[in-house]
Amino acid sequence: MLHRFTSNIEDIELPKQFTYPFHYTPHPLCRVAAEEVQAYLASREEWHEELSKGKMFGVLVVEAEGELGFVAAFSGNLAGSNSHEYFVPAVYDMLRPGEFFKRGEADISAINQRIKSLEASEEYLAAKRELADVERDYEATLKAIKVRLKEGKELRATQRAEGLYSEAELILASQRENAEAQRLKRAAKERVEQAVAHLATLQTEIEGLKQERQRRSAELQTMIFREFRMLNAEGVERDLCDLFAPTAQQTPPAGAGECAAPKLLQYAFKHGMRPIAMAEFWWGASPKGEVRQHGLFYPACNGKCKPILEHMLVGLQVEPNPLKEIVPPEPKVVWEDRDIVVIDKPSGMLSVRGKSGVRSAEEWATERYPEAMIVHRLDQS
Repeated sequence: MLHRFTSNIEDIELPKQFTYPFHYTPHPLCRVAAEEVQAYLASREEWHEELSKGKMFGVLVVEAEGELGFVAAFSGNLAGSNSHEYFVPAVYDMLRPGEFFKRGEADISAINQRIKSLEASEEYLAAKRELADVERDYEATLKAIKVRLKEGKELRATQRAEGLYSEAELILASQRENAEAQRLKRAAKERVEQAVAHLATLQTEIEGLKQERQRRSAELQTMIFREFRMLNAEGVERDLCDLFAPTAQQTPPAGAGECAAPKLLQYAFKHGMRPIAMAEFWWGASPKGEVRQHGLFYPACNGKCKPILEHMLVGLQVEPNPLKEIVPPEPKVVWEDRDIVVIDKPSGMLSVRGKSGVRSAEEWATERYPEAMIVHRLDQS
């Protein structure tokens, strides 16, 4: 897994501190290591189609046995596997044959098949058709009753004007007509209720299976997260459930622990390597929902990686967060009256409080207008 540099790196000075992974400029050693990884990726023609869809890779420059080298990793899995000779292994390989994940996944798949079978059964489909039919009949019955009552009322008005029947006879006819309308409504409603009850009986088993699937999925996910026991530079080990418990979401998101950065540090700590610098780059097309450019370097993600890396970096001398050292220009007040303040913030300043802890325009504003509330913002490029 450890790779020696094939390029000449004698003139490259080592960094004084380890990379702050959430905002950094790639160290020259990381750039050289990334170029070597990219050359390797280009040589694996069987991966080209998959890689063209986009994937994050990472490099970690390390010192091992007095020599410099680097290790590489990919996020998620590659070619349906977590294990490839050139890259560090997964922190926990759930795809390995015999692992409880595969057994649990098979059990959940069996439940899925049972749900699909029940939902495709003729009895279930017939019950749904029956309910749809009686609901249409019910609506048609209500419309017909409404028309019949209106016509009866108009007929009695004519009969009353012509004096053909007494008022008592007309009232009795109206009462009989209303009673018959109510009987028809009840009969139609009972047919709907019977169809609903029949379908509900069939759905009870399906809903029970869906709840069982959800319960098993949650248990399996928790078991997986417990297997991701992350080391830090001091040798302290904590699992993902423990690391994410203090966060707002409290539970780890799907895919936590499978990104390149945690894999790299875990491998280095387990094999006695001293981390020197780290960088991650994107390879392939940009994913949906975010902008990623082929070959460019990117910081570690906050959602999946921040709680993990904050633990793993304990014991290393890490660069300070450069964002906290940047003092952006002050916003300018464009308009102010009794009710509203319009400010022009400098480019690069966050509009509202973010995860980086860097001062935002919102904080600047509330320092001056304690009861102010942000009502509109224009901040995307």
